[in-house]
Amino acid sequence: MHTYPLPPAELKGEGMTSQRARDRLAAVLQGAGIRDPRVIEVIRNLPRHHFIDQALHSRAYENDALPIGHGQTISQPWVVARMTEAMLEHFEGRRDMPRKVLEIGTGSGYQAAVLAALAAEVFTVERIEALLRQARRRFRQLGLTNLRSRYDDGKLGWPDEAPFDAIILTAAGDTIPSRILDQLDPAGVLVAPVGSPSRQNLIRMRGDGQGDFALEELGPVSFVPLLGGIG
Repeated sequence: MHTYPLPPAELKGEGMTSQRARDRLAAVLQGAGIRDPRVIEVIRNLPRHHFIDQALHSRAYENDALPIGHGQTISQPWVVARMTEAMLEHFEGRRDMPRKVLEIGTGSGYQAAVLAALAAEVFTVERIEALLRQARRRFRQLGLTNLRSRYDDGKLGWPDEAPFDAIILTAAGDTIPSRILDQLDPAGVLVAPVGSPSRQNLIRMRGDGQGDFALEELGPVSFVPLLGGIG
């Protein structure tokens, strides 16, 4: 697991954004069933308030999704933790961390920053340019050097860097786009919400290395829709 450089003083937080608030969130996630200590530790140390508007800082360490503009949200911390944990479970007994992870839907950048502490390289794609500009500024401020971002249609993935050991989608479609599936290593894992706006499930697809993937349902979730194009 990577360790984050010490953040600038203005990112450390105080009061409702202090380390004590992050500790409380970590305890909530453990109580809600998150078991992987690496995931808990990353969330305990990552300043979530850095990824949202200042007007919402007092709610940064609540276990809730929050708006980030452009019709998008920063995911509920439990969902970020569960998706990350579901990814890491695939690599148990193989190696400490996946080498290359693709995220579809950068949004605020929070999920990508969590992944950057737990993978050798992270590639994240965002279709809304204004959100990506903000996320890139946050990545620079946190000193994340193993994370690359791209402004593009997320449904296209990042074919130039394929194959990926793991792929995470942070928006829900009726199915997983075939172009994204084609970029998954045969022994890799994909974690994504799938379904209609009224009924979504978190799924995990785990490859056996021979071209077959086992599908698991991990429980109901609620995500923004997976859209094509750029905006």
